[in-house]
Amino acid sequence: MSEEQLSIADAIKLLCEEKGISFESVIEIIEAALAAAYRKDFGEKNQNIKVEFDLTTGGSKIFDVKTVVDDVPEEELAMIEEENEHKSEIRKEKPVLKSDQPADEDGEEEKPKFNPKTDIQISEAKEIKKGVVVGDVIKTELPTPSGFGRMAAQTAKQVITQKVRESEREAMYEEYKDKQGEIIVGTVQRQEGRLVLIDLGKLTALLPPEEQIQNERYVPGTQLKLYVVSVAQTTKGPEIIVSRAHPDIVKRLFILEIPEIANGTVEIKGIAREAGSRSKIAVWTEDENIDPIGSCIGQRGARIQTIISELKGEKVDIVKYSDDPVEYIINALSPAKIINIDINEETKEATVKVNEDQLSLAIGKSGQNVRLAARLTGWKINIISASGEEVASEDGEESEENLEKEIQETDETDKAETGEKEEVETKEEAEKADDKKEKKEKKSTKKSKK
Repeated sequence: MSEEQLSIADAIKLLCEEKGISFESVIEIIEAALAAAYRKDFGEKNQNIKVEFDLTTGGSKIFDVKTVVDDVPEEELAMIEEENEHKSEIRKEKPVLKSDQPADEDGEEEKPKFNPKTDIQISEAKEIKKGVVVGDVIKTELPTPSGFGRMAAQTAKQVITQKVRESEREAMYEEYKDKQGEIIVGTVQRQEGRLVLIDLGKLTALLPPEEQIQNERYVPGTQLKLYVVSVAQTTKGPEIIVSRAHPDIVKRLFILEIPEIANGTVEIKGIAREAGSRSKIAVWTEDENIDPIGSCIGQRGARIQTIISELKGEKVDIVKYSDDPVEYIINALSPAKIINIDINEETKEATVKVNEDQLSLAIGKSGQNVRLAARLTGWKINIISASGEEVASEDGEESEENLEKEIQETDETDKAETGEKEEVETKEEAEKADDKKEKKEKKSTKKSKK
């Protein structure tokens, strides 16, 4: 093998490594480019050009490839030729869309007609090769040119550039589509309005506003673990949407950090999350010798602290799952101590009674504890005091809403009172001004008489 041949192989390998595409794909791209160049300079109207590139010799063989079909009547051939000429004239003026293709009365596409470019009648095929049958492929070798013209070379270059880009996009899509629902590490690149761009190395992912944690700052250069929400193929390449607020990011972090969850010994039964503030996660195990909560917390809290640190200080409550809804709700409302629970299986509603000193713990700040517990268990939870007074519902916002209404009403009352005072003051000032005006007029009248 000569140095020149070695350089072609090395160049292809280098291209494969740089663009992340397969060796076979590059060979196909070269063959497609050579076929386009041959078509430009030497191709005929009804030739179906295919090129076989030999990496060993650096040369290539050119073929006209056709599929053997049944013989077609001359009248039909004449009609097909006339239709093809008519279509080529239309394409010059306006491209023919798929929806423009003719259909039969049932709305189905017509059966494929004889195409002189890709098909050959069996009678003609038998003259080239004996014993052929319908469906066989006839490859007729064409003379290989010594070189190509400038326009053909330009066409080949454009084909290679386009095909390499397409293969690169396809390779990246194949790589990242399997990562949907997983966690990847990315670096904050920059911010465009409220959209954050994340550098993944080969491409850029999008962190939209709805997938961001409200109080989290995204400083360029910061490395983050992100949950892959979706991977879609577009004309510009794969579009990857990532998230920091998705509940499953907590689940994936637990799988990464806790071996018992990764190997299936401890199972995650449910997650409720308010991103950036607090999460509740229910865990369970069949093994009586393993403490599922202790496994997640780790020695001196080492495991859970790693997860909390990755979530930038978000609080994580780990509760034990139970098939018994009463026990599960009690666990979900921890650390509050419950006096009694009444449940309604039909409506999936639970009324939880707690002592006065446990109300704040059960409800949580702005009703967060009871709200997350309701989401985690799937039950509507009503918190009542020991005296029987209802203080919070499942969302924990009833008391807060009432407070907001009271504040709003107070503000409106204050504004109304202020407005009335201002109106009274304005009237008094106007009356005083009128009195002064009358006095001045009287003085000026007296002076004029004198």
